[in-house]
Amino acid sequence: MKLYQSTQYMFSLLMYVVNNKHLFTKNLEVHNHDKRSVNNFHLPITNLTKYQKGVYYTGIQIFNYLPAHIKTVANEIQVFKKTLKRFLLDNLFYSIDEYFNANNDIYF
Repeated sequence: MKLYQSTQYMFSLLMYVVNNKHLFTKNLEVHNHDKRSVNNFHLPITNLTKYQKGVYYTGIQIFNYLPAHIKTVANEIQVFKKTLKRFLLDNLFYSIDEYFNANNDIYF
C-alpha cells in the first residue's frame, strides 16, 4: 500500500525524532510534578510561525499526539518503526491537520 505524501512526511519526521531523542527535552526534565505527559517531549514556547512550522517543533507535536502504545516502544527503533508504519497505513492521514483532528475513538 502506498503512503500519501503527508503520511510519508509524518513517518520520516517521527523516525527523525526517535533516532535523535538526545536533541529533545522530555516534559519530565522540565516539570518536577507527576503528569500524564511526563514521557512526551517538551514543546518550546514560541510565537514565531516560521519556527512552529519547522521540523523540530512539528516533530515534537506529532510525536506527542501519537497513541500511548506507540510511544512506549520508542526506545526499540525497529519495533517503533513497524508499529508506526502499521498505524499510519491503517489510518492514512491526508494532511497533518487531519492527523491532529482525528477522533481518538476512531483512529486510536
